[in-house]
Amino acid sequence: MIIADNVKRVRAEIAEAAAKSGRGPKDITLVAAAKQNAAESVREAVLAGVDAVGENRAQELAEKSSQGAYEGAPVHFIGHLQTNKVGAVVGRCSLIESVDSLRLLESVSRRARLLGIRQDVLLEVNIGGESSKSGVLPGELDPLLEFAAAESGLRVLGLMAIPPVFAPNGSSRYFFDEMYRLFVDMRGKKYDNVDMRLLSMGMSSSFIDAIHSGSNMVRVGTAIFGGRA
Repeated sequence: MIIADNVKRVRAEIAEAAAKSGRGPKDITLVAAAKQNAAESVREAVLAGVDAVGENRAQELAEKSSQGAYEGAPVHFIGHLQTNKVGAVVGRCSLIESVDSLRLLESVSRRARLLGIRQDVLLEVNIGGESSKSGVLPGELDPLLEFAAAESGLRVLGLMAIPPVFAPNGSSRYFFDEMYRLFVDMRGKKYDNVDMRLLSMGMSSSFIDAIHSGSNMVRVGTAIFGGRA
């Protein structure tokens, strides 16, 4: 019941934040970030009504999938994806949120074509320009979108970002606002295989600010499952 109560509380906070930004609660997709949480806990979150489950590691994705953890909810891959793990992820997730290079985009598309599917992805943006983080710089997005336009194996549905922990004035709003402006700019460009409609940003400590800035997909872990050991 603890997880169900947590989901209910997070939903209420999402609804309030959405209302303040002129939207409804159904406009925000709640992704339960399930890193290092057991299949049983993930099933509880799904039964409590999360919109999707997010996994950070290909091995966890395979293990929990075999245990029926995701039945009733789509799965997103939200962690750093290495090219040698593409085969374990493409086709097993409805959305890969963390494509961060042309090389990875090529690998995803190639694998999807082999499977005869179209893989939906988000492009991860390193909005803070941090050397320690993955993600493309804002100025590097266009070449990826141009590549995607000619690929039958994938579709770009939007952008994802993890802003710096130590943001100016202790708030991530600056980076969230920057991401929203970038999202609107990219949405105004017309590419084939690109439907710029998802902006994934905001985690347990920041999803309210992210929604205020325009996010329509949040990845919440600790606030749902509790702290990890």
